[in-house]
Amino acid sequence: MKQKRIQRLTQKLPELSDILRGSLLHRTIRHKQGCPKCAAGGGHPVWILATGYPGKKIHQLTLTEAQLPEVRRRLGNYRKLQTVLEQICELNREQLREVRKKS
Repeated sequence: MKQKRIQRLTQKLPELSDILRGSLLHRTIRHKQGCPKCAAGGGHPVWILATGYPGKKIHQLTLTEAQLPEVRRRLGNYRKLQTVLEQICELNREQLREVRKKS
């Protein structure tokens, strides 16, 4: 029974080539000198993809408005993948537990 549930879960997995790990941030950049917009307090709103790596390094990538839908979709796919993998792992753990009780 659990094997069928696992098979149904694997069908819900997103395309693995269409995932992206990180966080989408909306920030305002302000130049120190030479920018009238920044001098007036406005600044420049930008979207950033922030991705953490081992050693606590965070890489930031500035995105264009046109990239936002694709980035949001891929980030969502990554979260969906994580959720489904956790569910599959839990079902596999339960299977191991059931086999152990039977022996």
